[in-house]
Amino acid sequence: MKNKIRKILADNSGMGTVEIILIIVVLIGLVLIFKNQIRELTGIIFQKISADSSAILA
Repeated sequence: MKNKIRKILADNSGMGTVEIILIIVVLIGLVLIFKNQIRELTGIIFQKISADSSAILA
């Protein structure tokens, strides 16, 4: 009985999946918190890209 409990406690096969899920949850939370800032930043970046590409093509 003690050996079975020790084997169960020593088994780490599911740890990778749990860690990946926690990382994904944290990333989604950060995206939700900083959603407006991310939109503004990407808008500015795409405006600069389109302005620079227009200057190159002209």
